[in-house]
Amino acid sequence: MSCWMPGCPALSMCRGLATLPITCLERAKDLKTRLGILLHKPELGHRIGTSSTLQLGSRWRDSSRDVLEWRESFDQLLKSKSGVTAFHTFLKTEFSEENLDFWLACEDFKKTRSKTKLASKANRIFEEFVQSEAPREVNIDHETREITRKNLSGATSTCFNEAQAKTRTLMEKDSYPRFLKSASYQDMTKQATSCGISKRSHT
Repeated sequence: MSCWMPGCPALSMCRGLATLPITCLERAKDLKTRLGILLHKPELGHRIGTSSTLQLGSRWRDSSRDVLEWRESFDQLLKSKSGVTAFHTFLKTEFSEENLDFWLACEDFKKTRSKTKLASKANRIFEEFVQSEAPREVNIDHETREITRKNLSGATSTCFNEAQAKTRTLMEKDSYPRFLKSASYQDMTKQATSCGISKRSHT
């Protein structure tokens, strides 16, 4: 659709987008690209056209706010789908992604309603993450490991609670602070903060 016609909706939207600083739009586009890659979604920025440009203009603030909220608390990070994915990518660099994978598996496990599925899922999670010499063994103490083993005899949605809590604490106190200091996250926060400042100074 062309924007030359008087009263054209696209024209007013294009003008609204034009009030944003070019550098801010560029940074927002880069931030959106990073999040898109982390979430394994096709990047929309390569498509030149009104719709992709308007999507960028309307969504860059949400992406920036989301990135900045990750540093407020570990809970904020875990509530964000893109935050979890970014954290998982970081953990891979430290070869400790099994901790987050176990935590996510436990969250999914709690949603299981079928008793039959509950038991089979519990055994699968235990064999993959909890038992000694498991393929992706998480770092928990022997006592917690044994408590979890006993819980399997009558599997309920809470049988991994203690092991999950220990793993979460480990990530929050150990991996999470390093994630916040990582070059990739620092770069993303700089872009998000810079965009926010540029946007406010032009309003």
